[in-house]
Amino acid sequence: MNPWVTFIFIASLGLGTTITFASSHWLLAWMGLEINTLAIIPLMAQHHHPRAVEASTKYFLTQAAAAALMLFATTSNAWLLGEWHIQQLSHPLTAAVTMISLGMKVGLAPTHLWLPEVLQGLDLMTGLILSTWQKLAPMILIYQLAPNVDDKVLLLIGLSSALIGGWGGLNQTQLRKILAYSSIAHMGWMIIVLNYCPKLMLLNLAMYIVMTSTAFMTLKFVSATSINALATVWTKTPVMITISMLTMLSLGGLPPLTGFMPKWMILQELTKQDLPATATVMALAALLSLFFYLRLCYNMTLTSGPNTNNSKSPWRLKMASMGPLPIMAIASIAMLPITPTAMALLT
Repeated sequence: MNPWVTFIFIASLGLGTTITFASSHWLLAWMGLEINTLAIIPLMAQHHHPRAVEASTKYFLTQAAAAALMLFATTSNAWLLGEWHIQQLSHPLTAAVTMISLGMKVGLAPTHLWLPEVLQGLDLMTGLILSTWQKLAPMILIYQLAPNVDDKVLLLIGLSSALIGGWGGLNQTQLRKILAYSSIAHMGWMIIVLNYCPKLMLLNLAMYIVMTSTAFMTLKFVSATSINALATVWTKTPVMITISMLTMLSLGGLPPLTGFMPKWMILQELTKQDLPATATVMALAALLSLFFYLRLCYNMTLTSGPNTNNSKSPWRLKMASMGPLPIMAIASIAMLPITPTAMALLT
């Protein structure tokens, strides 16, 4: 694709998200989401591979259905109450339907089935955009909508997303599908605490974006897309595989890594809200996710490839540019000591 065309599409992605961020009117927010969707589809299909075209078609259909459902719900709210303001969606039925449509946009259960299939058909960098940037605008709308949605609905969506994200990743061998189910589980953690401590949801979202970006960039650096491909990478780039392993463990929420911080604070908040059973189920769901991250770490570090490796010797490989990867890797692994500061800012 021509660099100028790519720049236009990426700028349109930024424009769509900015419009949604700045809007207080549901129609303007819907327009921002549509610009986002239309800008990323050419980036998804740029390789002209049948799987990329299939993923682009599936993404377009699900996003169009979600946008139509959101527009229908917000129009119904304006018809019933005469109000288009985002934070004034006070009719319970329209608030629930709008929540479902935004959940479909980000891949929350039970409208999550499109995400693993779409992500599997994309290259790693487009998958990085889909897993991080494309979640910002819908999550900000969910953040503003949440006070109008019943707490039980959010608890149900959060619990089901965390459990499905953990169970779904257990039998996967493709790294992009594993990261898709990881995304579903992390979205569940954010939704479940949204009405009790909204700032904690934003902190979790920021941590998720940093850790997921690091995971995608390290996998792109070593050109690995399946679990079996990880077994032969250790001899080529041991430092990069070590960073990738620690990032995966951080995504699983293992102390003393960064990913433990949001899970720890969310479980503490649920306990404060007199929801010990919910906190227990979420902790068990985190163990499911941690299991498939441990599978990845086992294949990265404790297995060795065949003796007759036909790939080029490590010193013959060209070193790719790391870009912001070192800074993001440090943030993904070593930010747990700032937990007291984060807690002080959230209270």
